Amino acid sequence: MNLGLDWLNDGRKIPDDVMYYIRVMAVHAVRILGLGPEEVARAYNFNRHCIYRWLNQYDEGGFEALRSDVAPGAVPLVTEEMDEWLKQVVLSQSPVDFEYDTNLWTCAILAELLKKEFAVTVSESAVRLHLKKLGFTAQKPEYQDAERDEREIESFLNVKLPKIQNLAEKLGADIGFQDEAGVGIRTRYGRTWGLRGQTPVVRVSTKRGGYNVLSVVTSQGTLRYSVKEGSIDGAVFIDFLKQLVRGRERPLILLVDHASFHGSKLVRDFVRAHRAQLRIFFLPKHAPELNPDEQVWEEVKVNQLGKQPIKDKKDLKKRLVSALSSLQKNTKRIISFFHLPDTIYAA
Repeated sequence: MNLGLDWLNDGRKIPDDVMYYIRVMAVHAVRILGLGPEEVARAYNFNRHCIYRWLNQYDEGGFEALRSDVAPGAVPLVTEEMDEWLKQVVLSQSPVDFEYDTNLWTCAILAELLKKEFAVTVSESAVRLHLKKLGFTAQKPEYQDAERDEREIESFLNVKLPKIQNLAEKLGADIGFQDEAGVGIRTRYGRTWGLRGQTPVVRVSTKRGGYNVLSVVTSQGTLRYSVKEGSIDGAVFIDFLKQLVRGRERPLILLVDHASFHGSKLVRDFVRAHRAQLRIFFLPKHAPELNPDEQVWEEVKVNQLGKQPIKDKKDLKKRLVSALSSLQKNTKRIISFFHLPDTIYAA
């Protein structure tokens, strides 16, 4: 019996307005629901080349581009000129420059800017496709202090650092990079698995308390550290300096940040009195990424303690010392801290 379903095998017999909805549903299944193009082609009984053509049309002009009156093979809405504009804007500017209340680029914002700049309407998917073609990927950004002085950084790398290195060679001294950080019971990082739409629940301690850690790393892969209870001031820092110079055969040059106690009179007097053993110089302000010792906290806090079930302050200290001790023995890992894009200068 003929049920009049011959259009199932011949898409040409499907009315144009109905065909538009089929194209939309097929593209929605791929782009939104994540189904494979071949899978959708089988389900809708269309040649897979049709599905890919619809996807390209959608990527260029959104769902409107799937209407029958849009000529296939039309000139792409996003031209090479627009691609070059996208590249320059993403690399050299911020949404704030265009009066958006965010520092982060999104496809929606870029689509709006393309419409303002070139009078073209494109979908977020089209923008995403072109960004990928230009070599961009969505990434977690590195946040930099807005008060950083690029000229100070350039002067440090090109003028100050060579002088410090020459001094180290003259004195036969080692160069170390020093930093401090607080580690609390509530230090938590990382992800876990759970059902989609249901946030996983992990039972943890909500107790307060923690420790402060001072550490020094060298490009030879050495790590020295001290775990302290309470805040760090000039006196605590000097105790750590005494620990560093005790029994040393070679002088030590330390590069530190601009924490107030690093430059206090108490510390200056101590360093002056131990000039044959110790010198201190300052890293550029607001540029923590230049300090290889920052990676100690990434390793200890993020990669280890942040994922462990810490019960209380006593348990925290045990795990903290264990993590630091383990890292101290891992010379290769410490050396790797000096081979990151921002720290290779110190290697």
